[in-house]
Amino acid sequence: MNEIIARAVDSEMDNLIRDLQRLIRQPSVSAKNQGITECASLVADIMGDAGIDSQILYLDRGVGDDRPGFNSKANPIVYGEVKSKTNPNGKTILFYNHYDVQPEDPIELWDKDPYSGDVEGNYVFGRGASDDKGELITRIKAVECIVRKTGDVPCNVKFVVEGEEEIGSNNILEYLKQYKNLFACDGIIWEFGYVDEMNRPIISLGMKGLLYVELLAKGPSRDAHSSLAVLIENPAWNLIRALISMRDNSGRILVKDWYNEVRDFSAQDISLIEQEPFNEGYFRKEYGIKKFVNNISGTETRKALVGNSTCNIAGLLSGYIGEGAKTVLPAVAMAKLDFRLVPDMIPEKQLQRIKNHLEEKGFKENEVAVRFIHGEAAARVSATDPFATIIQNAVKEIFGSVITNVSSAGTGPMHPFIEALKSPCVSVGSTYVYAKIHSPNEFARIDLLNNATKCICNIIEKFAKSG
Repeated sequence: MNEIIARAVDSEMDNLIRDLQRLIRQPSVSAKNQGITECASLVADIMGDAGIDSQILYLDRGVGDDRPGFNSKANPIVYGEVKSKTNPNGKTILFYNHYDVQPEDPIELWDKDPYSGDVEGNYVFGRGASDDKGELITRIKAVECIVRKTGDVPCNVKFVVEGEEEIGSNNILEYLKQYKNLFACDGIIWEFGYVDEMNRPIISLGMKGLLYVELLAKGPSRDAHSSLAVLIENPAWNLIRALISMRDNSGRILVKDWYNEVRDFSAQDISLIEQEPFNEGYFRKEYGIKKFVNNISGTETRKALVGNSTCNIAGLLSGYIGEGAKTVLPAVAMAKLDFRLVPDMIPEKQLQRIKNHLEEKGFKENEVAVRFIHGEAAARVSATDPFATIIQNAVKEIFGSVITNVSSAGTGPMHPFIEALKSPCVSVGSTYVYAKIHSPNEFARIDLLNNATKCICNIIEKFAKSG
């Protein structure tokens, strides 16, 4: 890596932290529509200060919106671009990130104000410190350091920073369709990447998909006295029976044809999975558990994280849940479920299979209804793709080692990016694996932010030289 730029990154760390604090201190909770436009404007300002041409993009006007050219139902995207002066016809790299964050709840479990951006030693605390404002700021600062030290970028650079990732990226496909030519690129760096407990960076070549649904079981027209349970069917029991019918104790999903399209691991995939380190004891200790689902261990745990579909109950609600007793027979019972999908599962097809399953098990739609929340297909890039090789080499030079992960266990809209832009996508970044993202006391490590910024600089340099 260019030593002048590496030193520039070191000298810019105070400014990097200050800008990260600015982002953290601006709440941007998409689930509550809190601070979204304000944060988009802030991101655009920070880009502008870094020498990145920026603009805020909107979808075309939606039905019922009287403001021409503006869709009030879709959060804006911040677009940034730096064109290479010396290599304008060369390759283009695109950074995808998001400026929205998860809600801070439960706020009573935070040791600090979730929007303080407080710094203690090597740590920056606050919602979005890692996911995803910390990752975003490393990419912006990397480009800034290159431009200020060389007066140019060696290849064209683009940024797409959305505001709906934490609520399912429901409009990202429409943005990709509308701005396809503007977003055109040759390689995509995904929003994040993990660093494990031994400071080894993990790059991911894919992401699982997701199907999120709500099951609603209906009973009497209103809550009833529980003594009437001898006559009135409690919808909570119907819901429980429906849930039990969908998954066995080993974690296998019992919905008919659920696994029909699952893509087998390649020999290279298996080799990477077997080589990937995973500290089972540390993981169980961190989460306070004694064993894994179905008592799996060794390579099977890694295969599960990378390539197993899941049926998870994300939330349950029915009847009285306050303190003390209330003898009530509830009118409704609700469960929120998320299913992690793997290549080549199609969310819409899996949704129909769930509906068919419930019908076959005797649950009428007026008794247990299925409501679609959102879905996302899985994505996976081959480990032999030249772009993946560039990333691996660049990361190893900075961190001293690299772990290549076949797929992240999490989900994001990687599939529509790959499909719409016809470009490979790799996930790399600075998020410590136990950084408490989506939880109270989320943090980012400053040393990892530094390394990630240098890593992004190195990726840009190597990508520019690759063709």
